[in-house]
Amino acid sequence: MEYFLEWGYFGLFLSSFLAATVLPLSSEVVLSVVLANQYPLAVSILFATLGNWLGGLSSYGLGRLGKWSLLQRFFGVQEPQVKKMKAKISRWGSALALLCWLPVVGDLFAVGLGFFRIDFVKVSLWMLVGKLLRYVLWGILTLWGIIFF
Repeated sequence: MEYFLEWGYFGLFLSSFLAATVLPLSSEVVLSVVLANQYPLAVSILFATLGNWLGGLSSYGLGRLGKWSLLQRFFGVQEPQVKKMKAKISRWGSALALLCWLPVVGDLFAVGLGFFRIDFVKVSLWMLVGKLLRYVLWGILTLWGIIFF
């Protein structure tokens, strides 16, 4: 535990970044540990949010690299399925990025938004808001003693 604390904000940023990818990590636990060791709430939330947001944007970027032909060839997804997904994503548009913080499906939302080339600036802003709200709530619950580790 002491080794982690030497890394402090960098460790929080890194764990938050990696947790926003397909790696099964829990950056919330790291945030709670940092806060339990008297790191300031606002700065801790800033590092966690920034890392997770940039990680989410990297998933969006990977989605932008995707091609229809690859989906069909490697995943067996047919064009009607892709058009159906496109209609669902277009229905909500960039606001869907607000949910990119969710476990498992959040990464899929980010990749899908990139794949369908939904406006980057809007996606970035919605994603930032969603991730910030999640860490603010988690941080407050940790400080209130509602979340125990």
